[in-house]
Amino acid sequence: MKKSFVGALGAVSALLLAAAGAVPAVAAQPADSPAPVAAQTSVSKAAPAPVKAVNFAGTVALSNCSGSVVRTPSSQPSDPALVLSNGHCLETGFPAAGEVITNQPSSRTFSLLNASGSKVATLRASKVAYATMTDTDITIYQLNTTYAQIQSSYGISALTLNDAHPTQGSAIKVVSGYWKRTYSCNVDGFVYRLKEGDWTWKDSVRYTPSCNTIGGTSGSPVIDTTTGKVVAVNNTGNEDGERCTENNPCEVDQNGNVTVRQGINYAEETYIIVPCIGAGNKIDLSRAGCTLPKP
Repeated sequence: MKKSFVGALGAVSALLLAAAGAVPAVAAQPADSPAPVAAQTSVSKAAPAPVKAVNFAGTVALSNCSGSVVRTPSSQPSDPALVLSNGHCLETGFPAAGEVITNQPSSRTFSLLNASGSKVATLRASKVAYATMTDTDITIYQLNTTYAQIQSSYGISALTLNDAHPTQGSAIKVVSGYWKRTYSCNVDGFVYRLKEGDWTWKDSVRYTPSCNTIGGTSGSPVIDTTTGKVVAVNNTGNEDGERCTENNPCEVDQNGNVTVRQGINYAEETYIIVPCIGAGNKIDLSRAGCTLPKP
């Protein structure tokens, strides 16, 4: 979880600022070479999938992490807006293994960004609707403003949570409101269990290497560039090559085999959140299909 621990520690913030400038935000893409001209025939190629424009609109900066204003496919304009970040970004400290927090009062503030990454407003939470670091690593804040009020005042729409499992190989962008920086890569695969210190997460997303995220990017939305929807929330990476320690998560397969991938970063899928949000954007862990851990 060094992806936010470092961003949260003022003593090393200067080092992080230097690192942010040194790490490329977007992976270089090879240029396509022109196709040879055929005498009479040509081979048709499938058109590439359209790419949605991904920018900073709807992302937020926390005091030590990143996040985004999110909605489910069924959320209504009059619903209180939700902000998604990591469980380990919770202002009261890391939830213990097995701990689930619901309906905890909060007045935490968030800097709302526009498409270019400029701050346009300060949003305020009314409560922590849900937070845990068990099976997944999420905090969901409920705001004291609605989606309609944010749209009317600032012209910014919430990002939509995809309601389906992400796809291996799909192109993604990790958008950090804290750093005002975007990382581009692909979904490399899925991890049966990702273990870090006392915590274990299920079915985590593993990035290809070009998403070399840094401290402060925790809680960033991971956006599928084809759909423009949020498929995961960025949360950790193995910094030093250690095995299953804090800041050095390890992969554990179904047979208990452990793999360490130094320099590789991870995210937690968000489609599992959608079935747990009912009318009025209320977290309801008893809803059909909701598999989030319960208190």
